[in-house]
Amino acid sequence: MVTTENSIYVSDKAKQKVEQLMQDAGVKDDPSYFLRVGVVGGGCSGLSYKLDFDNEIKPMDQVFEDKGLKIVTDLKSFLYLVNTELEFSDGLNGKGFYFNNPNASRSCGCGESFAV
Repeated sequence: MVTTENSIYVSDKAKQKVEQLMQDAGVKDDPSYFLRVGVVGGGCSGLSYKLDFDNEIKPMDQVFEDKGLKIVTDLKSFLYLVNTELEFSDGLNGKGFYFNNPNASRSCGCGESFAV
């Protein structure tokens, strides 16, 4: 991944899975929907990632687009997620979304929480 600006990125595999999930949820063809990513307190390392579909932009939201996928996060979460790439694994050693976060100083074994 080559970063050219402060943004949030998505791998090709993660984009395909997000689009499939949006299709399953019946919101893929509605242009008002996007992927909301965030950081919340909790998890064994102190912070956890959150993913959801949303269609409401809030006043302090940061809006990005990568590979044609609209990604939105709140400003506080963006401070932890700057230049992070959302990835998806369907391998034998764990299935699901994970974040390749250059800002994390450590993460837990489950990959769902991190610390800075």
